Amino acid sequence: MKIEEFKKIEPTFEESIFYSKVNNVFIKLMTARMLDKIDEVKHFISDELYNNEIAFIKNNKDKGYKQMYDELNVKDSKIIDILVNDSVYIIKVYLQSRYMDYIISLDDGSLVSGNDSSRIQRDYILTFEKKVNTKEQDNIRRCPGCGASIDVNSSGICEYCGTSYNLDEYDWVLTKIDNV
Repeated sequence: MKIEEFKKIEPTFEESIFYSKVNNVFIKLMTARMLDKIDEVKHFISDELYNNEIAFIKNNKDKGYKQMYDELNVKDSKIIDILVNDSVYIIKVYLQSRYMDYIISLDDGSLVSGNDSSRIQRDYILTFEKKVNTKEQDNIRRCPGCGASIDVNSSGICEYCGTSYNLDEYDWVLTKIDNV
């Protein structure tokens, strides 16, 4: 489906805001993966992707490694497919990124593999989903537990009561990331 057709079904869809979200979530995910702080992006990604990321980090730790992404940026992103069914909207995005990609030893920080001095280009397909009848979000998001203002861009966890803010009830969530 083309974007123009999708806007007829979902008139609140703003392409520029969506691309900003895509790029931001990608950078946050890769950074969280590198820093072993995947809980900080849990509210932006599906449970399945979250579990895959936990397994990726654990696998590297078990080997004594840490994955590094330096000078990470998004060079380009483009919607390549939009699917609509009764319960969910699915948008697939081609994303081109550039960064230094290497692995270091947890023991001494030495380079294990990859290149820590020049950037490479990687291409991905990111799949985002949004429930068809999502709840309305306030401009200032409120904690579902205690009603306090919550900054979804930080951790998605209420600093007052600890309740997790789950974006999949309100907005687009990254469900899959594939290397091309």
